[in-house]
Formats: sequence, C-alpha cells, structure tokens
Amino acid sequence: MEINRQTVLIVDDMPSNIEILVGVLESDYEVIFATRGEEALKIAAAQNPDLILLDIVMPDMDGYEVCAKLKSNVKTQDIPVIFVTAKDQEEDESKGLNAGVIDYITKPIRPAIVKARVHNHLELKRYRDSLKTLSMIDGLTGIPNRRQFDEALESEWRRARRNQTSLAILMMDIDFFKAYNDHYGHLAGDDCLRQLARSLAEVMRRPADLVARYGGEEFVVLLPETKIEGAMEMAGRIQAKVKLLNIAHGHSSAADRVTLSIGVAASVPTDKIMPLDLIKQADDCLYAAKQNGRNTIKSNL
Repeated sequence: MEINRQTVLIVDDMPSNIEILVGVLESDYEVIFATRGEEALKIAAAQNPDLILLDIVMPDMDGYEVCAKLKSNVKTQDIPVIFVTAKDQEEDESKGLNAGVIDYITKPIRPAIVKARVHNHLELKRYRDSLKTLSMIDGLTGIPNRRQFDEALESEWRRARRNQTSLAILMMDIDFFKAYNDHYGHLAGDDCLRQLARSLAEVMRRPADLVARYGGEEFVVLLPETKIEGAMEMAGRIQAKVKLLNIAHGHSSAADRVTLSIGVAASVPTDKIMPLDLIKQADDCLYAAKQNGRNTIKSNL
C-alpha cells in the first residue's frame, strides 16, 4: 500500500483542464483541486499541499494575486507554486518568477513534461522539508531544539492573542548538573540528558504541547490554552516522572538522585505583553526555585 503520498493542489477555473491534470498525476500523488482563487487559498491553508499547480487567467482573482496571497501567509508561504498557463511570453514568465512561482508549464498540457517537472519539484520539496526537520531537532536528545520552540512560541502566541486564551511556559534546569558531569563523566551526563528528554516527552498529553531542549541542561515546555493551575499540575507530573527515573546523583545537595527545578509562568497575551516577557517570567520563577533549595516549583501566580 502506498504511504506518505505527496499532495498536489490544482487551481483552474476550467474543469476540463483539471480533469487532464488529475489524469496525469493521480496515479503518483494525492490530487485536490479548486476552481477559484479564494477557494484555493482556503484549501492551501487548511491542507498544506506539497505543490500547487496554478492557472494564471481566472475570474475574480488571477494567478498572480493568488500567488501573492499565498506568499504573504505564514501557513502557505513555503508551498512551491508552478504556473500552468497558455501565456509563454518572456514578460509573463518574469512577472511570475518575481511573484514567487518556481516554474512554468504551458498549455496544451504535455503529460511527460508535467510528470517530470512535478516530480523534480516535489523531490526538492521533500529534501528541503527533511533538512528543515533536522534543523529543528536537538542532536543529542532527539527532542525539539530551541529554534523549534521559538517558532512554536511565536505561532501559539499569535493564536492565544487572537482567541484570548492563556499560554503557559515551564523553564526547567537539572539541579547541580555540572557536579554530575564532573563526578560521573560527560558520557554519563549525555545519557542523563537523553533519559530526561525522553521522559519529559512522555509526559506531554496534547499534540500542541511542546518540550524542547533550551540549552545545556535546561529544558522548556510550551503549553497552549493552559492557565497557571494546569501548568503547575504539569510541573508536578514532570517532577514525579523524573523521580521515577531514579538516576543516582551523589553530588547534589537537593537529593540523592537527579532532580529538576522548575519555573512556571502563564499569561493571556495583550498589547503590553510580548513572548519574551513570558519567558522572562518563567526564568525568574526558575531562579526563585533554585534560590529556594532546588528540586522545587515556583510560579508567577
């Protein structure tokens, strides 16, 4: 059975043109279609196709305008667009390339050309997606890195501000990790980080909940649509999970096993609060947890 088939969105106001392209591509890809620009924009934002074949001449909104709107939307700006058109003059091609399209296919449709160009651009898309995924993962622990956290925070912040829902952050630090490395060695320290990362990931319950390695021995959790009470509950579950690991730490004054200090902050975004403000609140709470003897939780409640 075919799995992970890439998706192609065909946008054309002529059903006969859509039928031809579907016939050429449906054996190799998932094919969806739209007959109007507005419809195409909604489908692209909702389904995130891997490639868009876009007609230039359409009623209400032409291909240039559709392409411009796709490139201005953070959800769709990275989707490659190929113009399919009867126009093949040099000035039209230049205008399209300046609008952000990656290639042209001219009518009448030649199946072999369509297949080759779609295949080549989808392979490039698959490669770029793979590189992007790797760039978002921490190489040691296998969980999201700070870059992925920063992007997720920006996205969830906008959503929380739009919906006026609470967003929570947990900043976590391994207690006396330098002493752990000095005593047990850096290989053991790396293994400790991997075990903790795996356990933290297991505690996350919802698809949007994100745990990332923030740097060194510090981890961070992003909890959309979560008030401070729910965030504190999550922090408690995390500490309980880490305790179950029972990783010996003979050079910690907090406990005889590896523990975490956790700072918790939650807020509903407003014009006066920025994402960095919420991070600082969580970081300040983490500092307070360390000052309070470590292996504890402090919040901005």
